[in-house]
Amino acid sequence: MSDAWLVVGLGNPGPEYARTRHNVGQMVLDELATRTGGRFKTHKARAQVLETRLRPGGPRLVLAKPLTYMNTSGGPVAGLAKFYDIDPSRIVAVHDEIDIPFAAVKLKLGGGEGGHNGLRDMSKALSTKDYHRVRVGVGRPPGRMDTAAYVLKPFSSTEAKELPFLLDDAADAVEHLIDHGLLEAQQKFHARA
Repeated sequence: MSDAWLVVGLGNPGPEYARTRHNVGQMVLDELATRTGGRFKTHKARAQVLETRLRPGGPRLVLAKPLTYMNTSGGPVAGLAKFYDIDPSRIVAVHDEIDIPFAAVKLKLGGGEGGHNGLRDMSKALSTKDYHRVRVGVGRPPGRMDTAAYVLKPFSSTEAKELPFLLDDAADAVEHLIDHGLLEAQQKFHARA
């Protein structure tokens, strides 16, 4: 098995989805790519991929943004895990989470998918739920708004002003998880929520 980490930003392809709540995972990967100075390239596993390190001599990372729709994210993730020989315990899914208030970040290993179809498809394709998740809070839909409609909308103007801080925190959470482990990352980021 490889000692690399596969960090997957879940979302939908295309410019019409780029700034929606459902694509916050891919926005976090763009922040990580900016930090490492790399550029994504198309991979045969139907994903945009950037092979990089957290810092010179640091852990090897494969940052990936599936080019499929959210509900079919599992195929590209499983394909990349196989290609790079990465165990599910070294996979980090970065995704939107409606059960967490906007601007909060939480981490966990395994567990349920909470109705998140991207995670459900990943779990099925990997034949396990035992991979890490960096859960980026987007809050619940207002009133009786349909959840699917809510996550496919852009952030509100108020949220958009705070979004750079949220993306920064979530990218920090990914780095902290890889550098210091899940428990220490949870202690650091859950205390803020």
